[in-house]
Amino acid sequence: MPSELGQQYTAQANGRLPRPAGQGTTQTQSQNLAKARESFSGRLLSDPQFDEAMAITKIIEREIYKSGAFKDKLKDYSFAMGRSENMDPRRVENIVRDLYKERTGQSLNKALEALKAREDHIPDNARDMALTAALEVELRMANGDKISFNRAVSEQAQMLADEFGVTDKHARRLMMEAFKDGQGEGGLEWRDWGKQLEEAYFRPQVEAEKQARAQARDEGDNQQRASGVRRSFRRR
Repeated sequence: MPSELGQQYTAQANGRLPRPAGQGTTQTQSQNLAKARESFSGRLLSDPQFDEAMAITKIIEREIYKSGAFKDKLKDYSFAMGRSENMDPRRVENIVRDLYKERTGQSLNKALEALKAREDHIPDNARDMALTAALEVELRMANGDKISFNRAVSEQAQMLADEFGVTDKHARRLMMEAFKDGQGEGGLEWRDWGKQLEEAYFRPQVEAEKQARAQARDEGDNQQRASGVRRSFRRR
């Protein structure tokens, strides 16, 4: 069970704001997709190439909201597609940038600028909400199925990021800072707390699963041996 401290700061998961870029109704998304296909960059591609390039735009979009950066991942994926499709990677990069703008309505740079602008105008209640999100990590690990500390923190950071329209990285930093302030002088360090939670929830669940698998495997081996003995007896 979660500690009393974790229960005390349980947050409501309602009212989360969707990430703005690339969001919209199914009709809007379909219209943007058609617009991207008929754009100058879209018309240059075969259907498989267009599908791959659009998939890359979604990967890059996720990276922007995760880390607040995109250039390295854009370069890597553009190089990979360029190599497999015999295209200049710089040309692929420009195509991906164009298709991203058609799909989301804003350029990669504008998306990044909007995120950073929101990070500079975090509301006054951000610290309290960040502490709530941090302490919910324990609840997520306790109630979940083999959820590691890193995964729980990542999921909580994404929820907090959605709330404020900022990057996961920034939300994670807010959580860590709020936790540190909440602990006070001489309190638990973030990493130490994570180790405690892993020992309390994650590792016991993993060990229990290993034991269950081993037991099932032993029972299966025993059944196979018993079946082999019965067949041998009948042949005699």
